[in-house]
Amino acid sequence: MRRGSVLDPPYLLVLVVILSINMLARSAVAFTFQMTTSKFATLPRSRQLLSSYSRLMSTASSTSIGSSMTDLPNFPLVGKNPDEEPPRVRFAPSPTGSLHVGGARTALYNWLIAQGARVEGDNDASFIVRVEDTDVARSTKESEASVLQDLEWLGLKWDEGPLTNGDFGPYRQSERADLYKSVARTLLDSGKAYPCFSTNEELEAVKEAQMAAGESPRYDGKWRDADPELVQQKIDAGDPYTVRFAVPKGARVVIDDVVRGTIAWDAEATVGDFILLRSSGVPVYNFCVAVDDATMGITMVVRAEEHLTNTLRQGLILDALGAPRPRYAHCSLILGEDQQKLSKRHGATSCNQFKEDGFLPDAMINYLSLLGWNDGTDREIFTRDELVDSFDMSRVNPSGAIFDMQKLKWINSNHLKMMSIDDVKPLVLEQLLKANVLKASGSEDSKERITVAATCLAKQMMVTTVDAATNAKAVLAYPLPQSFSDLSSVEPDEQKLIKSGAFYNVAKAIVHAYDAGVLPRPNEVNVMEPFEELNGNLIVEDNSVGGGTYAYPAAWKTFMKTLGKEMNLKGKELFHPARLAMTGVMSGQDVTKQMALLQLASEFGSAADLEGGLEVVPLEVRMEILRGFLETIPEEFRQVKVEEVKETEAKGGKGGSKEPRGSKEASSSQGSDAAADSSSDLIGSYEGPAFNSMDVRVGRITKVWKHEESDKLFCEEVDVGEDEPRQIASGLQPFFELEDLQDRKVLVLCNLKARKLAGFPSHGMVLCAGNEEHTAVKFCDAPVDAKIGERIWWGGDGVLPENMDEPAAENKFAKKKMFEKIAPYLRTNEFGVCEFLGKPIMTSSGPCTSAMADGGIS
Repeated sequence: MRRGSVLDPPYLLVLVVILSINMLARSAVAFTFQMTTSKFATLPRSRQLLSSYSRLMSTASSTSIGSSMTDLPNFPLVGKNPDEEPPRVRFAPSPTGSLHVGGARTALYNWLIAQGARVEGDNDASFIVRVEDTDVARSTKESEASVLQDLEWLGLKWDEGPLTNGDFGPYRQSERADLYKSVARTLLDSGKAYPCFSTNEELEAVKEAQMAAGESPRYDGKWRDADPELVQQKIDAGDPYTVRFAVPKGARVVIDDVVRGTIAWDAEATVGDFILLRSSGVPVYNFCVAVDDATMGITMVVRAEEHLTNTLRQGLILDALGAPRPRYAHCSLILGEDQQKLSKRHGATSCNQFKEDGFLPDAMINYLSLLGWNDGTDREIFTRDELVDSFDMSRVNPSGAIFDMQKLKWINSNHLKMMSIDDVKPLVLEQLLKANVLKASGSEDSKERITVAATCLAKQMMVTTVDAATNAKAVLAYPLPQSFSDLSSVEPDEQKLIKSGAFYNVAKAIVHAYDAGVLPRPNEVNVMEPFEELNGNLIVEDNSVGGGTYAYPAAWKTFMKTLGKEMNLKGKELFHPARLAMTGVMSGQDVTKQMALLQLASEFGSAADLEGGLEVVPLEVRMEILRGFLETIPEEFRQVKVEEVKETEAKGGKGGSKEPRGSKEASSSQGSDAAADSSSDLIGSYEGPAFNSMDVRVGRITKVWKHEESDKLFCEEVDVGEDEPRQIASGLQPFFELEDLQDRKVLVLCNLKARKLAGFPSHGMVLCAGNEEHTAVKFCDAPVDAKIGERIWWGGDGVLPENMDEPAAENKFAKKKMFEKIAPYLRTNEFGVCEFLGKPIMTSSGPCTSAMADGGIS
């Protein structure tokens, strides 16, 4: 019984001898090698004999390699210039694991090339997925399915490939074995390949000898010119052998890489005669790739630079077959922040993991495109269609690209902001189910309302969709400790607030209000009030709440205002303790929205996954925890100390009263007297710059647009009565829409030095009033009939300043230092009148006002 081999036809030895004698009289066959100007050398006689033997054998009987030269497969690009043909590009993953970001970027670039050609009217452009599964030991169907699912998630739909019909299939290398054998037969027939019987031990010995001599390891060509009789003897004996490609003598390979420019190799010195078929008959990677590219008519190969050395072997094979080479583009590797190749040790690298972590496919596409490419501007946020329109391989950079997780998160957050609630909602629902916030078996209505509430709450702050689930779990929990002795379990700022004495009396008042039944609670008939405008539109801005005059948000606002007046408190001295009492944390989103979500999760029939371990602390339970915690607070932390009040006032705090603040027992008459005297006291004690050292003018915004790089800045052109409008950057994007600013009359601080904000030259500042929590901002408005360009003055002394039209020198306001001294005393009163030291800020037509009452001006 003979051992199997690649060539194993059962013919008589005498037939071979006769054939050999006939062939000795024939001249050697030479052929041109079209890689560069180099040519294949004249074939040795022994290889001519073997070639003729192979042809004769193939006509007499089928072999394990395949058919003869007469069955050479079709190469669609023969006689054509690939650069002038409709793009046919391919992504060729090996199904040995997940799709990682490097492969995803390669797939994206290829997809963008095909899509871009289609947009320009070339409907024959194709994006092909070809599965390179010749690594039998590592390739799995599960990995293939995972890779294809990841491509589908990214939205990289292929035109030809697995699960899709095409004219050039099959699209798995494991299903193309007959094709590879056929081409191998062609190369053997033409003498461009030969059998090699060197054993692994022999090859290793040659390698060691070459390395000892300081030479690059490569095959020594032992069987390239072997005696044909010896070759036939070994074939007849069933000795295993590989099929090697005969690299032409003196061959030099040159390519014009789209990314890297001209690259050249000395083929013979670099690779030697390399293997095409293993002794098992399985084709090697580079042989399969070259054959597939040729038979599928691939016009451009876009891949990572680690494949650059493969180009040499693939090019040699293609030229030997007479198939045109595609254009090559080798992109840089993606590196971690340590400049090393990106790997699992750098964190998440697989597309599926990014999907699980709440990243959007459009954001991934956006970020991956920027790993080595830009459109020639500083722009970084692109929609899918914008990428298709903008992408060009000529702008791909050969330098290594650093994978920056923070930048990916920033891009993802921007894409989330661009999406509507309806678009984000299904993604948030998926995360809520995964995080056991919701149970799949819960009622659809409850799941819908909780998902909407969780999405609206987190929309502005979401970096990934996981954040919505994380935020919902935090809102539903109540981390206030049971006892003062456990205070170390809360954040340092919360510990400080409680120990300052500012918390006790506000929290005690809230418990009293709850016990008395006057603490506002969500409307059980319409729990969604805080999230909905009167017209039914959903609200995502945290500084905006829904409902009408008698809705829960309005009731809570009235309650807090009344509580503040009773306790002589305002701003953070009131809101931070109240928030901590209601939610268990000192900062966060709107309290009424949080309480509404809590109501949705607590009500009967809720879809909240309590069985799955979700912690939901209803309001009544919170009040009991709060009551118990207050009882454990030591007496020394139940009142604000007089020294702390004085320190607050010294820093510019309001209030004037020398009595401890925050106590319900504090005399209301003392508070009233302090308020009445506050203006004169402030004017008498103020030692800062004069108000009229500022050049504040009435202006009109004539043009406004969003800053290209910052999601907080608007860029404006403002007419302040000068020859040309001022360019000003304002951090108002989180609070206003573009249409809110267009043609609006505003107050502008003009004698600030020009400076750049996120690269934009800004010369001036638009004045606005904001609440103490900095969650709501409104413009400071001049009277309707105020003149554009007129200066604002302060009515503290009741006298119109002289030389009003002469602006103060800019250098006095360098870096806003002087304004920072004035700003603590710029406020709006309870009626919204803009004041400095308690006196109105005036124009020739009357005082300036704002829709923000009791706010600070900046």
